[in-house]
Amino acid sequence: MKQTMTSYLPHIRIVMVETTLPANIGSAARALHTMGLSDLVVVNPRLPIDDSSVANAAGAQELLANTRITATLDEALSDCTLIFAASARSRQMPRPVVTPAFAAAMMAQHLSVQDTSSKLSDDTVITPRIAILFGRENHGLNNDELAKADYHIQIPANPAYPVLNVASAIQVIASNIYAQFSNPCDDIAQSNSLQGIYSNKQTQGTPQITHPLDITIRGQWDEPAISHAQAMSLNAAMIDLLKKLNLAHDDDLKHLPHRLSRLSSRLQLDQKEYALIRALIAKVGKLVDS
Repeated sequence: MKQTMTSYLPHIRIVMVETTLPANIGSAARALHTMGLSDLVVVNPRLPIDDSSVANAAGAQELLANTRITATLDEALSDCTLIFAASARSRQMPRPVVTPAFAAAMMAQHLSVQDTSSKLSDDTVITPRIAILFGRENHGLNNDELAKADYHIQIPANPAYPVLNVASAIQVIASNIYAQFSNPCDDIAQSNSLQGIYSNKQTQGTPQITHPLDITIRGQWDEPAISHAQAMSLNAAMIDLLKKLNLAHDDDLKHLPHRLSRLSSRLQLDQKEYALIRALIAKVGKLVDS
């Protein structure tokens, strides 16, 4: 039975990284609750949730109580199949930059073309899940954290001061998500009309349109997408094989994980494709060892 679009909202996770002020966690919970989201994860907060969190949560105390705390970002992302990161800072990161509205449309596409719950041959249940990362209040996400995302979201803002409070940024992006999912559209038009609202370069406050990218959003999924944990496992296996083949040396290892992560994002692998590549890596590894 076809799901209503709002039924997909529980599959979207907001991840706050090393939050400094507990009050902002409460404000974030309120922002999620207002926009129909319910999955909040906080990675290694500087201070625990406290009375200021509860006060700022207003009517979202139950969501706040269910907020999950993780020690690492990888733990928060382990079951996610598509990852976005919010960033207002100027970066030269090789990731497509999208507006909040286009990101929301991509999320709708990703969830609507996959079953909300699929079983693998070993009865493992795979649920498509999307994460959106938000950084620290004082300096946002670092480059290693941004590299874990498939796409970056930049909120259009005053170039002279494009900085939003983290809870405000969550509210803006969550609002775009709710607008997209409450007005169902089964297909994202992948036409030239969408080109130019995303880029591979960022400047303060405004996504640039001088370097348009042809972003291909996979529209057919006969198998579930792989998770972040599986992508990391595949990248590690690939690096080990490259070392065995003497194709990766110390100078390469600094940038190789990021390059493989970008490749994985572009490939958009499903479970059977993942299993095939893992089997190939294992076979080649055995031949090298023999």
